[in-house]
Amino acid sequence: MLNEKPTLKSTAKAFLYLLPMLLITVTFNIYPIIKSFMMSFYTKYDFFTDKVSRIGWDNFKFIFSDPDFHIAVKNTLIFVVGVVPLTVIISLVIALLLNKIKWLSGLFRTVYFLPFVTSTVAIAQVWHWIYNSDYGLLNYFLSLFGVNPISWLESPKYAMLSLIIMSIWKNLGFNIVLFLVGLNSINERYYQAAKIDGANSWHQFTNVTLPLLSPITFLVTINGVIGSFKAFDQIFALFNGNPGPSKSALTIVYYLYQKFYTEWKYGIAAASGVVLFFMILVVTVIQLSYSKKHVHY
Repeated sequence: MLNEKPTLKSTAKAFLYLLPMLLITVTFNIYPIIKSFMMSFYTKYDFFTDKVSRIGWDNFKFIFSDPDFHIAVKNTLIFVVGVVPLTVIISLVIALLLNKIKWLSGLFRTVYFLPFVTSTVAIAQVWHWIYNSDYGLLNYFLSLFGVNPISWLESPKYAMLSLIIMSIWKNLGFNIVLFLVGLNSINERYYQAAKIDGANSWHQFTNVTLPLLSPITFLVTINGVIGSFKAFDQIFALFNGNPGPSKSALTIVYYLYQKFYTEWKYGIAAASGVVLFFMILVVTVIQLSYSKKHVHY
């Protein structure tokens, strides 16, 4: 059956099976992307009548000269650099520990995974209490070491740090599960061979675990980068519908949201979305080229 040559009938049958999913993908993924690219060139556009009066590059000229967009790009890059590496490292460390723990391991995995499936609004409310400058748990903990209360959510100096900490905590669970799957798929014979060669625990980790975990590490990293570039809901929930004090947590997606839903500048919002698309594309291509040399499948 598997070696049969495709015929017109079998191809049409396969296409019919795929048709529902193709329709959903085209309707909710492909068409919106194409429409966004087209809309980014609409310089005079009536959204309600879908009438385009003028087309040009003015939207891109505007965002590249807009100080708010510059702030959004800078904050987005800071957020990505702050969240992704720490999330990967902490997730890997916790996964290694959980992989060694056999007693109540299921309970610990559930506890770590819960934040990932919990509503962002609910998580933000909890962190509001943790970050509270008067009675917050974090400031109370720091006061034990003589640190004065910090205005985590009110100070532009600490707003991005607060957002990064909450985002790392929220994303740990899913990454831990992926790393645990990768650790459990490593054949024990590799470790036995390493022990025979005289490798200690650190050498086993660097020469066996890390290389064989590289596909999972790459997957976690690329998912983390793409998700961090699209950060919006955690910002909206944590800062009560604002991009942080003095726009200290303004990201590209939040900038897009403001232009589209608040200022009704649809072309500018689409142009910022196109820029974000290419930023993610460039980073993803760089990661893929890096993976060809350093990821061991």
